[in-house]
Amino acid sequence: MRPGPADLRRRMGGRCRRWTAPREAVLGFLSRRPGHVSVKDIYGSLSGACPGIGMTTIYRTLGLLERTGVIQRITLGDGQARYEFKPADRKSHHHHLICLGCGKIIDYSDFVQEELDLVRKTEEALARRHGFLILDHNIEFLGFCGTCRARSAGDLPRPVPAGVRSARKRPGNQKERS
Repeated sequence: MRPGPADLRRRMGGRCRRWTAPREAVLGFLSRRPGHVSVKDIYGSLSGACPGIGMTTIYRTLGLLERTGVIQRITLGDGQARYEFKPADRKSHHHHLICLGCGKIIDYSDFVQEELDLVRKTEEALARRHGFLILDHNIEFLGFCGTCRARSAGDLPRPVPAGVRSARKRPGNQKERS
């Protein structure tokens, strides 16, 4: 059963001074729509029913919902973020495999309990060491899906084995030689 608007606003913990109809529409859309949606998807779906809604309102609402932990932002290499609703229950906890070729996002929940155990230990150590209150985490694996791998057989970078430093140069990490 999907939560109602009052349940969703309560989940935000009073961190929103003004609750408007456009914000309600964005939150309602995300809570009903499974999957990962872009701002353009949200605007395209809501602009007919909410003629006054604009892209700025959607971006601001998404920022508010992300800060309050109601949604999760997933950033892809194409510069366009996707958003998904985060149910309050931990049973639906999952992580993502993100294809850098086509932008496909695969939700996975394999090994979630093992990951949560490791992350919990890591969070506790980081919190102690840095005095940091950790509220949530996000695990994303970036790579190439089977379709993109087959399409680009020899053009993809080779994976670097765990524990081995990559020799690949990253922008900003290159030293100038004199």
